[in-house]
Amino acid sequence: MDKLNVLMVDDQPDKLLAYEAILAGLGETLLKAATAREALSILLKQDIAVILMDVNMPDLDGFELAALIRQHPRCQRIAIVFVSAVLFSDRDRLRGYESGAVDYVSVPVVPEILRAKISVFLDLYRKSAELERLNRSLEQRVQERTAELQGTVQRLRENEARLRHQSEALSEADRRKNEFLAMLAHELRNPLQPISMALELVRQPQVDPDRMRFARDVIDRQVSQLARLIDDLMDASRITSGKLNVVRERVDLCQIVACAAASIKPLANEKRQKLEVAPFDGRLDVDADATRMTQIVVNLLGNAIKFTPKGGKIDLSVGREGGSVAIRVRDDGIGIEEADLDRIFEMFVQGSRNAGDVHGGLGLGLALVRQIVELHGGSVRATSLGRNRGSEFIVSLPALPESLEAGPSSTPPARGTPAAVSGPRHVLVVDDNRDAADSLAEMLRVLGHRVDTQYCGSDALAAVAVGHPQVIFMDIGMPGLDGYETARAIREAARGGEVFIVAVTGWGGDADRQRSRAAGFDRHLVKPVQPADLLALLESMPA
Repeated sequence: MDKLNVLMVDDQPDKLLAYEAILAGLGETLLKAATAREALSILLKQDIAVILMDVNMPDLDGFELAALIRQHPRCQRIAIVFVSAVLFSDRDRLRGYESGAVDYVSVPVVPEILRAKISVFLDLYRKSAELERLNRSLEQRVQERTAELQGTVQRLRENEARLRHQSEALSEADRRKNEFLAMLAHELRNPLQPISMALELVRQPQVDPDRMRFARDVIDRQVSQLARLIDDLMDASRITSGKLNVVRERVDLCQIVACAAASIKPLANEKRQKLEVAPFDGRLDVDADATRMTQIVVNLLGNAIKFTPKGGKIDLSVGREGGSVAIRVRDDGIGIEEADLDRIFEMFVQGSRNAGDVHGGLGLGLALVRQIVELHGGSVRATSLGRNRGSEFIVSLPALPESLEAGPSSTPPARGTPAAVSGPRHVLVVDDNRDAADSLAEMLRVLGHRVDTQYCGSDALAAVAVGHPQVIFMDIGMPGLDGYETARAIREAARGGEVFIVAVTGWGGDADRQRSRAAGFDRHLVKPVQPADLLALLESMPA
């Protein structure tokens, strides 16, 4: 610590000089004041460690000055030593201590005693100052550590809350996963049961044509249902992995809505429901993927049919609303609870159910609608007045400028039993699943083609070398030589570029299609393949 200030107060100059001479050897800064007023002025300007003060002074005596000094907050630690030339009684000493003095020196002053006393008080001042500094440092460190601990505690609480939230989310996800797997098993078994019964009916001897037709229709409907379930699952997988793509072009939304309604109307007819499509004159053009737009309308109508009782009514309309085009599907079905209005667009959610409610489905349809709509820059929302009061779904899409004239439009051909193709072709079917290969071969024979079958890639290569087929329908996921390797080997062989190779596989992702194209396939069909698709493909091939 730097030099300390010692203030000497006495109205007699010779005494001040004597004190200065005695204390000079301490190496401190010595300040002198001849009056109490002068002493107070110095105290207000500088920090003083020790005051050596005469008791008997003319303006204020030592007791009064000491009392004034002690009243100031900055002067609490100053050591005041009285110097008196008269004999002090115990009462005088008590008064001195009460006024703030810590010690007395009598006259005549013994230099060694005065230096020793002042030295002790200076040492105490230094130690007190150091202790205060250490205390302040300690308090600061305690405050810092306390703040750190508080921050740590806060972080621990936040981590605990986050872990609790994650645990709850994982539990909820696990619950929903189990519910989904149970629903999936249920929805897959549902079509299998009527298919199994229809097949058993076909096996019966002397089955009349009406029963045969009934069994065929049952199998057709249930296989279509299975295909829709698988398509929804694949789309859900593409959504969660960010791989659901849309190919956008200028399309007439009115035409898409009309075709979608026509395709699903038989389902409404089965429940004796009235499906009404509001007319709209002209075109409503949007920049959209026509296939995905059809999927949106079909999913919304299918949802309305599912949750509307027999004999109910469903209204479908499309029109301009401001700068957007809106598709509205309204029903008078079971309605939606207010708490479920947002949740129903989440995957695997079907809303609250009462005991006995059985509606089926995987809870993917509306989630797919929202994702597809958002990929088109639009939005979808649901409204309902509550349980058993119906609901309405509104899809809003950015509109393109109105066309000056309606322009030509075409309706996609309805699927049905294909007619035979003119000009039979030599076809090779390759699939390690014998039932899949043989059933596809039989269908192609019914269509008038000459068909060979093989059940592995190596046998297919031998058949191509000998028979030179014009068209090959080939599975990809075969053991041994898979479809990719087989296709590449065919292309590398003599006349391998002349054959038309079609992949018939359960793998339908964009990456799968790119890989099949790179391996040499001309087309990529996803199982189950409809006869109408086969017919269209064969008719599109050059003669």
